[in-house]
Amino acid sequence: MVLETIKTQKLTFEQKVVSLARCAENSVDVLTKSEKLKEYMKEGIICDLFEGNAPYRPRYIVPDYELFMKQGSKFLNLEVASDIWEAINNLLILYKHVPSITTMPVYLGNIDYLLEPYIKDEEEAYRAIKIFLKHIDSTITDSFCHANIGPKDTKAGRIILKVMAELELPTPNLTLKYSDETTDKISIEAIKTALLTAKPSFANDKMFREDFKGEYGIVSCYNGLKVGGGANTLVRVRLGRLSELATSEEDFLKRVLPDVAKEMLNYIDERSRFIIEESGFYESNFLVKEGLIEKEKFTGLFGVVGLAECVNNLLKAEKKDERFGYSERANKLGIEIIQKLEDIVKTHKSAYAGSFFNNEHLLHSQVGIETDVNESPGCRIPVGEEPEMFEHIVASAPYHKYFPSGIGDIFVFDETYKSNPDAILDIIKGAFKHNLRFYSLYGANCDVVRVTGYLVKKSEMAKLDAGELVLRDTTILGKGARDNAKALERKLRNE
Repeated sequence: MVLETIKTQKLTFEQKVVSLARCAENSVDVLTKSEKLKEYMKEGIICDLFEGNAPYRPRYIVPDYELFMKQGSKFLNLEVASDIWEAINNLLILYKHVPSITTMPVYLGNIDYLLEPYIKDEEEAYRAIKIFLKHIDSTITDSFCHANIGPKDTKAGRIILKVMAELELPTPNLTLKYSDETTDKISIEAIKTALLTAKPSFANDKMFREDFKGEYGIVSCYNGLKVGGGANTLVRVRLGRLSELATSEEDFLKRVLPDVAKEMLNYIDERSRFIIEESGFYESNFLVKEGLIEKEKFTGLFGVVGLAECVNNLLKAEKKDERFGYSERANKLGIEIIQKLEDIVKTHKSAYAGSFFNNEHLLHSQVGIETDVNESPGCRIPVGEEPEMFEHIVASAPYHKYFPSGIGDIFVFDETYKSNPDAILDIIKGAFKHNLRFYSLYGANCDVVRVTGYLVKKSEMAKLDAGELVLRDTTILGKGARDNAKALERKLRNE
């Protein structure tokens, strides 16, 4: 495997380095696993999302970038910025030193708020922000990297949207935190940008702020996490495959689901334990020492995927009006399953989930991986089975309150909506009134598209199809999701 990685001509140098590091990490076996857990993992029911055998850093890190901008960094020898150029330079330097499961930062902060105080001349700020975003796209070669703007309308936010529409780059991913403070003007600009370049998504700011008691960041695909904290690990269960072990709905809810949840929670604890007690990360990393992150604001994520297939399998539903997203019985069973999981997860008190979270791990609606077949992301209605927009939102929204650490739906719009972005804004406002947590959109003719939660360029996937090297490893993941999960065949929403 090592020699094969060294010799391949299909990976860039940076991709080879990461792959070789993973080979080294996976050459040791330091985690305690029960025999039952091993069986679940062998059957592909429980999956640790390739985090490695010896985790030595948290999966997702959400630094307090506002604090960094106020104090600089002794470790990095950075003084507090005095102008827009020093501000972007300081941030770019810090990003280089923020790790994650991908080795690159998955969260860049509320970049409009971070840069707004330094905007004195808008033309100069435009040049600086354009350089800033181009640098990020070319050096953080992984579109799980995520920035936020909003909820307030700012000059920096408008410039960021303008530049992103011009550049059409997949990195960074972007979310607009939407609240009563968010003006229609910047919302419309965000929608116009999303129809061109698949970002930003819209986050229901009120829901996230209530869940995280204030400041939060949207990171990676659409994961909500506490600013100054993060997630040590994310382990997921494939509910569709799990349902095959049950003899009935009752058997699934009373025996099968609790059993797999127990094994998963113990495994989340074990992975978190190693990071906290043995890796030395929290004792040695400068992010901790300078107050940019705190261990007590980290938790573990209990991921679910394939709820639709699980429900359809248990009900043996084949006709459209019997299936998940359509049938009242199917939707009721879906909620019962998630409520059961929430009860189990909340009852499990862990020494390795921070006190900020009441020592509890969080439910996460996981977007899937490139090898998933017949397993829809999280709690989504399967691609190709989507109902009309209003019915889709009404069917999906009830699940969103259970997933503070992330859940979302994606909608593809016809080109005609470019001349009527107000209609999309009305949809988003209505969706949030129904307590939808996260809304993503893109235009049918975009080159940059949202795969399951991250962004990929169709033109880059075409290069990969032709056997060419590509800069971003997420292009490889996107190609797999396109080929295996029909991720780019979502229902087109016509005017």
